[in-house]
Amino acid sequence: MNSAQQTARVGLFFLLGVALVWVTFETLSDGKLFEPHGVTLIAKFDDLKQLKSGDDVRMAGVKIGSVQKTQLEGRQGEAVLQIEPKIDVPGGATAGIEMSGLIGGNYISIDLGPPGMPPLADGTEIATVDTPDLNSLLAQIGGLGKQLSESLGSFSTALNGDAKNGGGIIQKLDKLVTENSSRLNATMINLQQITDKINNGEGTIGKLVNDPKLHDDLLATVDEIKGTAEQAKAFVANAEAIVDQVKSGQGTIGTLVYDQKAADDIRASLANIRSVSDKLASGQGTLGKLINDDSLYTSAQSTIKKVDRTIDGLNDSGPITAVGIVVNALF
Repeated sequence: MNSAQQTARVGLFFLLGVALVWVTFETLSDGKLFEPHGVTLIAKFDDLKQLKSGDDVRMAGVKIGSVQKTQLEGRQGEAVLQIEPKIDVPGGATAGIEMSGLIGGNYISIDLGPPGMPPLADGTEIATVDTPDLNSLLAQIGGLGKQLSESLGSFSTALNGDAKNGGGIIQKLDKLVTENSSRLNATMINLQQITDKINNGEGTIGKLVNDPKLHDDLLATVDEIKGTAEQAKAFVANAEAIVDQVKSGQGTIGTLVYDQKAADDIRASLANIRSVSDKLASGQGTLGKLINDDSLYTSAQSTIKKVDRTIDGLNDSGPITAVGIVVNALF
């Protein structure tokens, strides 16, 4: 074989190797080896929760990129997110670490954010939120189980007691019942006697329970109370009707309350009565003088005495003489 053929074979094998490498890279990169990489976002968390390079970045459940790398930045974990081209992440969006399943890995979930916000630029830090993961949930469940166990232990100690505090509630109740068994028996006997008397109709309660007449009387009393209540309602209704008539100015009371002319007449009458009483008190007029002037009282007494003497003399004189005596006695 000459050198030309060897050179051709070497060149052919070289081309085949290059083609194989090309196909391998294209397959591993999903045909995106030479496509643009989109934007890179920085997400910082207090705990990356086993997030690793290659984990998905999803928005609304759709994969829009992947985690390029994770690193420690100060006291926080930092994840570098590689977003696919033509995907815009809104400026108000937030990122969180979610579980893909109980046995699956984690991924970055980005919400859609408020509408109308400009997209985040390349190298921008995206806001993050802490979300519970399986480990934290299991830790919380374990804490709840521990608290439940402690509570059950305390309840069991309260019921059964311990060496330090002595007997528990059950032992104390048993001791209380044992020490007071005689009293409890006496109490039960008394209760039995009371119930027997009630069943036999003895005593007030027994009669109320067993005597049908008392039951009928009680019903009759209730009916009377109902009748009285109805009468009270009727009385209240009548009173309301009277009040309405008075308010509307009807009747004598309504006229006295709301009729201005009647009120003026009453005031005038009261003024006249006051004037007459003032005159009587001051001795004006005939009645005033009769009430306040003692001389009229004395004259009246003198006249009455003269009339008495004249009447006494009528028995001894004739009619004409009697008339003359009376006239002389009076004048």
